[in-house]
Formats: sequence, structure tokens, C-alpha cells
Amino acid sequence: MKIAFHLFIVSAIVFFVGCISKNSKTEVQAETNKKTNKSITFDDFKKIKGVDNVQDVPFQLSTELDSIRFFVAPHGDSAYMQVAYNMLDNYYGFEEFDDFYSMHYSIENNIANSIEVFVLKTEFTAAFDLTLKGVKLSEIRSSTYQGTDDFENKLFDKYGTITEVSEKEFIDASRNRIDEVLVKNPSVNLKNNNWTYTDRGQEHIIDQYEKKAEEDGIFYIAYIGQSKLLGLEVFQESSDLGMESYYTFYEPTSAVRLNMYSLGYPQILATRDWISYVSSNTDVGSDFVINKYIPQEKGEENILYVNFTNFKVADDKKAFWIGNETFYAEVYPHNSAPAKGKKQRAAFIKIKLKREL
Repeated sequence: MKIAFHLFIVSAIVFFVGCISKNSKTEVQAETNKKTNKSITFDDFKKIKGVDNVQDVPFQLSTELDSIRFFVAPHGDSAYMQVAYNMLDNYYGFEEFDDFYSMHYSIENNIANSIEVFVLKTEFTAAFDLTLKGVKLSEIRSSTYQGTDDFENKLFDKYGTITEVSEKEFIDASRNRIDEVLVKNPSVNLKNNNWTYTDRGQEHIIDQYEKKAEEDGIFYIAYIGQSKLLGLEVFQESSDLGMESYYTFYEPTSAVRLNMYSLGYPQILATRDWISYVSSNTDVGSDFVINKYIPQEKGEENILYVNFTNFKVADDKKAFWIGNETFYAEVYPHNSAPAKGKKQRAAFIKIKLKREL
């Protein structure tokens, strides 16, 4: 009898404590839900001065979600409101926290009605953290093949394949590059503002280092190096206004500037008399260009031009060929950008051309 009574008391205590524990958890959860699901409006956020100049924005933010959350503070349990994504809105990032970014948001794109909100890193990506994951690399805006323009075809598949590769593959492949490395010719020197080529004691003036142009400011011509395979000297011309920069080619003894140029650092593939380059397009994406050198005409003819839409060129000097059809380059995602103390993420691509090209 005493044993049965003792078991009854113990059971009652356990049941009572369990109820208290359960009720306590329920109350805590209810309090959390109440705090998290509090109904708020734009009026609950801190009012701030809107962004007048996008250059003052530390970094851009982007999302692929249809619906996003604006928190009033950079804490998971702070109040938030659900907002529909609008592709016309600007998402300006200003500060980084452990799990959040602070963002300046203009309600209905009205700069005078701007607020500070906090968004989750799991819902937004900063421009410096963008990658090529999920990006359709083969998408192009237009192309030209052997002088014929094509504005209808929107994929690179017509000419070959393009894939993202690892940095390790990129570095390993660079050891087998076959395009010519330009090396400075000691016979080319700068004398009295003139680039001069000296051959057997005779000097040939190639071009001026600095020359004025009425509309484009001052042009500077920098010596890049010599292509022994083509017998040409390569220079880079640029304006002090930063409006133009391109590479030109000269025959040093005749001081003739050839009717050819590259908007990006030239990769010379002597096995096919090709001069190629990749460069960021000032409008959309980047350009991949192959021209064929025609010595007797002191010029070139276009083999291929492609305007890729979804990435920019990181460093055109690092691009190279490892065969007559395989080309590598370092790139950035289209909207990628560095921020203070943050480098943008580089990516690496491999272009494999069809043999018939």
C-alpha cells in the first residue's frame, strides 16, 4: 500500500513538472512569435538621407527571391516586414554584420523617402561575393563570323563551348600556353618624346610618346613589347581623359603603323596568324575577338567577334591559348564589383572553338 501511494506521488510530480515545462515552452514560443510576427510598416524604420550619387554606395546588393524581408535591426528576432521584390528598386548596401547587411532603401524609388533596413545574407548577395554559379555563360548578344553579322543567334553553341573551370585548372593550363609572350625589344627606346627604333646604328622614329588631340585631350603611347613571330612592335595608346585605350602595331624599320588594333591585350597565335583579345564591353558583358594578320596588306581581317552578356573580363593580360581551339581567361560576374576591404571574386572560363573555325 505504501509503495503504491509512493508511485502515485512520484507520477503526480512528474506530470505536474511536465505540464509546467510544456506551458513554459509554449509561453516562450508564443512570446517569440509575438515579437517576430509583429505587424510593422515602413514608418517603423529609421529615416535616412537618400543616395544622391551611386558612387557613394559601398556595395550593391542583389537577390533572386520574389519576396524579401526588411528587418528593423540586425537581429534574427527583430521585427520585419515582407516586401515583394521589384527589379526596378535599388538595393544599396552600406555595412556588413554577422548575418545581415544594412541597406538604404528608397520607398517607391523616391529618394526623399528613404529608410535604413537590414536584410539577411541568406537572402541577398553583395556585389563582391557574386559568382558564376547558375549563370548561362553561352548567352551572347550578337556575333560576327568572317565579316557576316548575326543578331538573331543568342548562344555561343554555334561556334563552340564555354565553361567555368577551377583556378587550379587555369593555372595548370597556363604552363602549356602556345601564344607568344611579348618581350620588350632593347632596340626600341624613348628619345625626346619619340619612340625610336635603332637598327645597325640607324634610328627610325616610330611615333610620339605624347601628343595632343583637340577633342580627346592628350594621348600617350606606351611601349608593350615585340612580336618576333610577326616582326611587329606593339604599343598601347590611351587618353588622359580615360575615354579610350587600345593596342596598335608598327613595322619598326619603316615606322609604319599597320591598319589593325586590339581593344584588349593581344594574344598572338602564330600557328594560325591570329591576333585575339578579350575585353569588357562598355555596354554589355565582354567581347571575344579573333582577327587574322595579313602581312601583304599590312592589316587584318575579322575571323570571329562575340559579345558575351553575363561576365566581364578581369585581367586581359592573363588570357592565353593552349592549342589552336582552346582559350582561357579570367573574368568576373557581370554585376560584380569590389568594396572597401573586399575583393570581388574572380572566375575562370575555357572557350573551346569548333575545329572548322
